[in-house]
Amino acid sequence: MTSLHTNPLFDRLADSGRVLVAGAGGGFDIYSGLPLALSLLHQGKEVYLANLSFSALAGLPAEDWAADDLAVITPGSAPHQSYFPERTLARWLRRLDYPATVYAFPQTGVRPLRAAYRALIELHAIDAVVLVDGGTDILLRGDEAGLGTPEEDLTSVAALAALDDVPHRLVVSVGFGVDAHHGVNHVQVLENIAALERDGAYLGAFSISRATREGALYLDAVAHAQQHTPDRPSIVNGSVAAAVRGSFGDVRFTDRTRGSELFVNPLMSLYFAFDLPGVAARCLYLDRIEDTHLMRQVHSRIAEFREDTVTRPPRTFPH
Repeated sequence: MTSLHTNPLFDRLADSGRVLVAGAGGGFDIYSGLPLALSLLHQGKEVYLANLSFSALAGLPAEDWAADDLAVITPGSAPHQSYFPERTLARWLRRLDYPATVYAFPQTGVRPLRAAYRALIELHAIDAVVLVDGGTDILLRGDEAGLGTPEEDLTSVAALAALDDVPHRLVVSVGFGVDAHHGVNHVQVLENIAALERDGAYLGAFSISRATREGALYLDAVAHAQQHTPDRPSIVNGSVAAAVRGSFGDVRFTDRTRGSELFVNPLMSLYFAFDLPGVAARCLYLDRIEDTHLMRQVHSRIAEFREDTVTRPPRTFPH
């Protein structure tokens, strides 16, 4: 049990020396973990970054692979590709003299992703993994009114859930509310968080503040990514960054949100932290995707589960 003036997430990681911060859901998810990763780095820990990737990894040369399904991305990787969040982040890290390697996992099923995680953990003797989701669909059980886009997130959870030899495995979610346009009912997200609290798996919440060194660096990294990926900037991190700056309501930072109404608000800047085995234990379909090798198998298994499931009706906020 920790004291009120300490943070349970960082308390869990206090004795860890080599921490892997990994994006769970692809795209720019690794940026969602950047403030946390930088804070750990500033504490003197060895921090490694990885991301389940939407980039075109198949064209990378053989020397860019540390193991099967584990690509090593540096500032010079795939210079011809315009969309490559991991490389964009590596270039930002190099500009500020931080370690500039970002590992990338291709979109696979649970079995190969778990093997790739195991290879990375063994390569650097990792003693803690923090899985980060930009959004909240990683917290959904499967019986909610809408699941958002859970396939990549829960593949990542399932891959790490079986790696019991890693002393600390945690889940962090940031961007509360951003998944509404994907059909997520956030009252049900809060209901799930309450259940995780009862299970002892909820580690509390804290905000990314622009008054902190890490918060300011995060805003700079997101602005850098938007500048270098103008056609496909991150809506999630753009929303979170806007919330960190104190913006509110229907904030416009990209044409990608044209035709939809955003609700940027202070809750988006909160990190919600959890014990990963606890999150995995509450997912109702995790056993169905356990033996998958391809991401399309994950998609079909979740769809089959949904066909057999009576979902909880959506609820509105009472105030």
